[in-house]
Amino acid sequence: MTTRLTTYVHDGLTFDVIDEGPIDGDVVVLLHGFPERASSWEQVAARLHAEGYRTLAPDQRGYSPGARPKGRRAYRIDLLVGDVAALVEQAGGRAHVVGHDWGAMVAWSLAIARPDLVRTLTALSVPHPTSFLHAMTRTTQGLKSWYMAAFQLPALPELLAGWRGGPIERWMRTGGMDDAAISRFNRDIVDYGALPGGIAWYRALPFLDRSAETRVTVPTTMVWSDRDLYVGRDSVEGSARFVDAPYELRVLPDVTHWIPTQAPQAAAEAILARVASAGVA
Repeated sequence: MTTRLTTYVHDGLTFDVIDEGPIDGDVVVLLHGFPERASSWEQVAARLHAEGYRTLAPDQRGYSPGARPKGRRAYRIDLLVGDVAALVEQAGGRAHVVGHDWGAMVAWSLAIARPDLVRTLTALSVPHPTSFLHAMTRTTQGLKSWYMAAFQLPALPELLAGWRGGPIERWMRTGGMDDAAISRFNRDIVDYGALPGGIAWYRALPFLDRSAETRVTVPTTMVWSDRDLYVGRDSVEGSARFVDAPYELRVLPDVTHWIPTQAPQAAAEAILARVASAGVA
């Protein structure tokens, strides 16, 4: 008999999970980005539940209190992918996988490394990893991603991000976060102790394996918003070259980077369309 998950264990770490929707529904795994947690999917998940889907939204490595290992090497992308693979396996072995921001990077990487676990992929905001890396040196994406280099500095990013009304908060507001989102960030990330772990994902980027497989072989939808301050259209449009399966790009007008909270209806519609395309398991 299927039971609800509140936590799961992998690699000696304990991850918190929000498990909602019809218990016997097809599973959709929702992966949050930075600087947010599983709760960022609340409005999207509600629409998926209404259509009969069960959602699993974990607080990922560095965010769950029981999953905050020390050292930046502990946040390599292959380890982040392993965490999600373990969740999918515990939930039955195959799932529709959705990710936003860093969660999209993990979702892409899971689909590449473990296509046996991924029925469909829906990536919000962040494109295929190789397309993103190409754009970093060939377009203005490198300038848009300046903060990735700044986050390599020790201690200072945490100090600035914890400063109420400080430069990091002002930067996030420029990127589209409103008062409610800033309050959630301060409560759910800074006060919750998840900030160092979240930044550690960036600090592990130098350990990225650029020789790894790049092809995606599962049905994929890429959702991007045209007011995204952090991700340019060039890197998004390049994603199609790396997908050997049905692929769709959806562009949301007049929406900033924070698609799950600012355009939950459009996000849910994109997910539902992609999930429906896979038919019955």
